Amino acid sequence: MRIFSFTGIIRFKLFAISVIALCFAICGCSSLLNIAFSKALPPNEGEQIVPGLSQKVTVKRDDLGIPLIEASNMDDLIFTMGYVSAYDRFTQMEGFRLIGKGRLSELLGKATLQIDIYMRALNIKQIAETLYSSASPEIRHILGNYSKGVNAYLANAPLPTTLKLAGYKPEPWKPVDCVYVFVVLTLGLSQNLHEEIDILNIASQVDVDKLAWLIPIYPDEPLPFDEMKKLKGLDLKKISPDTARLSEISRKFSQTIVSAAAASNNWVVSGKLTKSGKPILANDTHLPLSMPSIWHMMHLKCPEVEGAGIAIAGVPGIIAGYNRNIAVGMTMVMADNQDLFLEKLKQEQDGLYYLYKDKWYKANSRQEDFKVKGQKDIVATTMHETRHGVLLNNILTEQPRHFVSPMPFNQSMGIALSWAAKEPDHTMDAFFNIMRAKSVDDILNSTSRNTSIIPLNLVMADKNNIAWQVTGRFPLRKKGRGLCPSPGWTGEYDWNGYLDPSLHPSLKNPENGYVGTANHRTVPADFPYILSSSWYYPDRAERIDQMMQGVKDYTAENAKAMQLDVYSTFVKTVKAALLEEKNLLEMSAFWKAANQSQNGEKAISVLQNFDGVMRFDSAGAAFYGAFLSSLSKNLFADELGGTESQAYKSLLETFLMKYSALHDHLTDRGKESPFWRGKRSHILAQTVLDSVALLEKRCGINIEDWEWGKLHTYYWRTDATMLSDYMDFISKTGMKFLSGYFDRGPYPAPGDHTTLNVAAYHPGKDFDVWLVPEMRIIVDFGNDEPLIGINSTGQSDNPSSPHYDDGISAYREGRYQQFPFKEENIKTHYTKTLTLLPKK
Repeated sequence: MRIFSFTGIIRFKLFAISVIALCFAICGCSSLLNIAFSKALPPNEGEQIVPGLSQKVTVKRDDLGIPLIEASNMDDLIFTMGYVSAYDRFTQMEGFRLIGKGRLSELLGKATLQIDIYMRALNIKQIAETLYSSASPEIRHILGNYSKGVNAYLANAPLPTTLKLAGYKPEPWKPVDCVYVFVVLTLGLSQNLHEEIDILNIASQVDVDKLAWLIPIYPDEPLPFDEMKKLKGLDLKKISPDTARLSEISRKFSQTIVSAAAASNNWVVSGKLTKSGKPILANDTHLPLSMPSIWHMMHLKCPEVEGAGIAIAGVPGIIAGYNRNIAVGMTMVMADNQDLFLEKLKQEQDGLYYLYKDKWYKANSRQEDFKVKGQKDIVATTMHETRHGVLLNNILTEQPRHFVSPMPFNQSMGIALSWAAKEPDHTMDAFFNIMRAKSVDDILNSTSRNTSIIPLNLVMADKNNIAWQVTGRFPLRKKGRGLCPSPGWTGEYDWNGYLDPSLHPSLKNPENGYVGTANHRTVPADFPYILSSSWYYPDRAERIDQMMQGVKDYTAENAKAMQLDVYSTFVKTVKAALLEEKNLLEMSAFWKAANQSQNGEKAISVLQNFDGVMRFDSAGAAFYGAFLSSLSKNLFADELGGTESQAYKSLLETFLMKYSALHDHLTDRGKESPFWRGKRSHILAQTVLDSVALLEKRCGINIEDWEWGKLHTYYWRTDATMLSDYMDFISKTGMKFLSGYFDRGPYPAPGDHTTLNVAAYHPGKDFDVWLVPEMRIIVDFGNDEPLIGINSTGQSDNPSSPHYDDGISAYREGRYQQFPFKEENIKTHYTKTLTLLPKK
């Protein structure tokens, strides 16, 4: 999941013209920028009068700027959390809010208009308002207090420099704005829309009978030939321009707001396997590399509640962490809670109609108006909806219609989205109640009764128990798996309600003494309900099991070693494919005929000696990564129209989201795939040579110079950098000069998408790390101070702050920060104190 970092984009727009000239004319550009941004840094010591508080509150900071908020009552605590969230991350918060409301173009202009249209089409407003209205009065009160704290900050502290120089005055923060942020986060946990768009793009180029080979579900599950038959006989080329546009907007959306892929690890070990006899929980959430991190670490304390861990700026409460009684960690279930339906359409004089069970129905419509910075006229777009949801291909066009000149809808087939988030429930209450629980049973009792729009694997522990619980809303389909788009006109693939939460998988105090999840399939292949057809690669889960085998005296140090582990279990599969005797003989003959025996044998020697540990200085890891990337092109590109085709790009995107065809084709089952074109050993042999050529070009001719970290790097970048391709020439050029001030890196990176210490890249495209553990936490109930953790960046979104990037070094070095709960440790751990006083 990736949440939009508003800071970078506005920051660049403001300085692109005025500062570039200074960069050329004088030295010390960073110093000038620091002067401008430091003016917006509020004090973190001393006293401040803050209207809205009832009693004194202290905000103590440690050496990484992580705050401990101590209040005399819950209202003041939540109020101050809002105040401190805005203090550290208001620019990011405002981005969360604006993207949820589909209003970015009011500040950033035409470049983000299609993203706004997309968000309005999904009707985030309706979802947020429904969740807010269905929340309990207590939760609405909490949201109200948090909002008051945000507004108190805006009224009494310097406005962030980016917003001030833009001449932008933020609207007051409203309680429902917290829910907008929450829903945007939830959207990042729903990837099926992106995957089904990718499947349509691939299917426009590949025969349906071969499509299942490209979309495997899991290594031990049959390929989904029956599911793909839904597309048989449909003229998908008619909608291929629409799906290509949808893919481009989806990709742009993922770069700037919410990634269509996320991952995470969590595990919890019972006292019978630990040295102390008490449970240990570990969690690291995998999100796209961003500056700043989505997570905002915090410790909250008042007489009614205490908790520490990770939070999101814009939402009150701790999401994952420890509260003296329980510890909670989370990963994505990879739930399939979105479906695309293909609709037969016709345009009549009075509107748009769609076919359903041999009858034509008029589509509902609503108009959304967009203010675009730099344009006088309002841009108006009409959203059409069938019984299955909003029609997407009509709204994401290159030239959205103007309200005085309607654009006719001339497609014969529509693409409608169904999403399980659009139902009232008690999600907000369930979310806040988790970190107020006193025991594992409190959480299990709550989650087994109530549905939630957030599909998570929760692992949890109290002093005596451990457990795992799946949350979310899972559609019950009349027919099919929901993996690929379904014909909407027959009604046979419609949803028929949702799985009762009492049937969600859960486990308490397992006999083996631990439970872990890593976005893998956590239920048996014959589980009677479909939770997902898009499970992530099984390798990380396999590694958790490997490292837990035979454990008797497990400690927090073992948990750290697991979180930092970079061994890939998939290496053995690659070795088996390349080093199998018959295949090796055929490859050797191929190399000999091409006069490339020396290069082929050099590569095989490196692979044979590779231990599977993806260290950044490893030659074996470098070859392994180069091989997978080269194989993607050699195996799939030609049949999908070349490396620049939309079909091939869409296939590469599926590699990021789920267990992939690239991995599956290296298994025994994959040997039978038609994509080998009857020359498997030749393709493998050529791929080995291509890998050697790549490494010699990037690293050097000598094997001693081959290092994974020369290809594979961390680069913490703002969204301005990542969006520069969509900017105009002046902005794009200026970004090159300013990125050094805002971005951090590159640094050599160990690991890959299959290692517990994830550092996922784009096989077939590049080796740039895009997905990492954005935070790590460990809770050891046997330790004097149970909670330790680290963020992947700093606390602040202001680049002049010492806490903008100070977490990066600790993160890369595998260090952790204490979160003390005992008073004597609090006194020595926190070095700065800001006292907030009520207005008399």
